[in-house]
Amino acid sequence: MDNRNNVTVFILLGLSQNKNIEILYFVLFLLCYIVIWVGNLLIMISITCSPLVDQPMYFFLNCLSLSDLCYTSTVVPKLMTDLLAERKTISYNNCMTQLFILHFLGGIEIFILTGMAYDRYVAICKPLHYIIIMSRQKCYRIIIACCTGAFVHSASQFLLIIFLPFCGPNEIDHYFCDVYPLLELACTDTYGIGLLVVVNSGLIALVTFVILMASYFMILYAIRTSPAEGRAKALSTCSSHITVVVLFFVPALFIYIRPATTFPEDKVLALFYTIIAPMFNPLIYTLRNMEMKNALRKVWCQKLCLTGSQVI
Repeated sequence: MDNRNNVTVFILLGLSQNKNIEILYFVLFLLCYIVIWVGNLLIMISITCSPLVDQPMYFFLNCLSLSDLCYTSTVVPKLMTDLLAERKTISYNNCMTQLFILHFLGGIEIFILTGMAYDRYVAICKPLHYIIIMSRQKCYRIIIACCTGAFVHSASQFLLIIFLPFCGPNEIDHYFCDVYPLLELACTDTYGIGLLVVVNSGLIALVTFVILMASYFMILYAIRTSPAEGRAKALSTCSSHITVVVLFFVPALFIYIRPATTFPEDKVLALFYTIIAPMFNPLIYTLRNMEMKNALRKVWCQKLCLTGSQVI
């Protein structure tokens, strides 16, 4: 325990050591963060203020948008602050807190995407029983299960790391605290813990990804004989969901499914599931979804009309 306390502060090496490039990254990530907030808030307000809030798919989309906002806010503000700082540091306690919250919110996102896939499977493959199966109580239970599963996943990751001794190097070759970079700094043999991390993170991500893709392929197989209009709507919905799944899962699988080693490319790949996927989620779900576009128009046109009438 005393050895562990020898390191009270970690140094984050970040994405670059070049100050000009860091300023460029700061502007780029600031714009991305603004897009994430504006896009996800638009979705949440539009769904909440429209009849779509009663539909299970949009209930889950609302939860996904909230999860995206919280998830990116765990990483991006610290990243932008460090890009302008001379010395990028994070305390031991804050590092462990970031690790826990990041995996907790990431787990919620993964499981919500699974819930959305289940919802689409029931809607398309069992339409006559959809209202009964996907009741609001069932939706609440799914979200509770997502949070519970994410907590178990994150707590187990946290417990694997919190008892490791950190007594030597304190430079983390990343822009946030994650499991594999921390394992490399531990003053003990971490081979067994690395295998547990693969099972906890990599295997969960792989199994979830396979289940998600299998469910969407089953949906696509089921709609092959449907009328053209219904098939086009189902294809549009499923393609947007598959795009989000691929953006989030493929980089995460590359990082977590292998043994406990780190590569320079990991930092770039991590940008996909910490910034890029949450930024594109609102665009993917609105541009490919006529119901969302109609809801956006109705809600915001009404608000503009009300504002205009009050001014007059």
